[in-house]
Amino acid sequence: MAALRTDSVTYAPAERGAGLRGAAAALWADKSRLRRLLMIWGVAAVVVVSGTLWLTGGRYVSTDDAYVHAAKLMVSTDVSGLVKEVNVKEGQRVKKGQILFRLDPQPFQIALDNAKATLAQSVQDVESTRATYRSLLGEIGAQAATVNLARITNNRYIALAKSNAVAPTQLDQAHSTLQSSQATLSSLQQSAAVQLAKLNGNVNMPAEQAPAYLKAKSTVDEMQRQLEHAVVRAPFDGIVTEVDALQPGTLVISAMSAFTTTSAVGIIATGDVWVEASMKETDLTYVRDGNPVEVTVDTYPGRTWTGHVSAVSAASDSAFSALPSENTSGNWVKVVQRIPVRLKLDTKPGDPPLRAGMSAVISIDTGERRWNRLLHGR
Repeated sequence: MAALRTDSVTYAPAERGAGLRGAAAALWADKSRLRRLLMIWGVAAVVVVSGTLWLTGGRYVSTDDAYVHAAKLMVSTDVSGLVKEVNVKEGQRVKKGQILFRLDPQPFQIALDNAKATLAQSVQDVESTRATYRSLLGEIGAQAATVNLARITNNRYIALAKSNAVAPTQLDQAHSTLQSSQATLSSLQQSAAVQLAKLNGNVNMPAEQAPAYLKAKSTVDEMQRQLEHAVVRAPFDGIVTEVDALQPGTLVISAMSAFTTTSAVGIIATGDVWVEASMKETDLTYVRDGNPVEVTVDTYPGRTWTGHVSAVSAASDSAFSALPSENTSGNWVKVVQRIPVRLKLDTKPGDPPLRAGMSAVISIDTGERRWNRLLHGR
């Protein structure tokens, strides 16, 4: 059999087959070794990466059970009356102090005028009391002179009666006259004391210090207040709603709501708009006031607001329920509770308007990674 020559080396056919088999075996051994290396180190790499991600994770807690809230007020008045005119329309933006509606002012004006008349009458009563007191002082002086004269006459008749110079009836008449004049004087003095008491013991007391005047003045102030409250104004910047339910001629009862105002876009930066999230109690382990947050609102995809945790409720949602669940039976199942968390947003001019009730997704940065908790045993 002829020999095969390759690269100046001559191989016999049997030797050539053995060489190929050896090369294939070496290549297979290398592939097996590589496979083992990849299986071992690949799994190790996955474990290391996963462990690293797990240890550095746990920093953020999030929920989609969150909604935009706004300061709301049921606009009402503490006086009753008929609506005369409504000065706003549904959805209108209003400024603080802007007139929302007016009640018919006539009944309140009549009551105010009557109170003012009573006040003026109280001043006249004080002056009349003062004049009456001074008049009684004059009468008391005159009556005192009469009493003195009657006493002198009575004493003279007593002396004459001892010498039988006058009849007993004359003595009795003189004595009766003295007693009558003394009684009249006492009555005048008591009347003067009553008038002086009305003046608080001071005949020169200003009318403005008299109890009747103060009472009448308080009534005037109350009637003036009611007249002013017949004009209902917006307590803050906002958007009015449910205006259609209020029409001229509607009877508004005091302390009952007329319609609702919600805070407008212009006051978002003042803190009247916030996000409230119902967080699982198991997610609040490291949530603290001041933690930074990111908020996205379903209405504006791709738009993110930043802010911070402003308050964590002291009780769960169920604790505020009118009929909280109380399971004492043997089939009780533990349920993860929800705790309200309020978030304050950092808004800027030009941000899209946020309206009460919008759905939001929030993410709170607690700053607590798992490795840090393990390191400090928390």
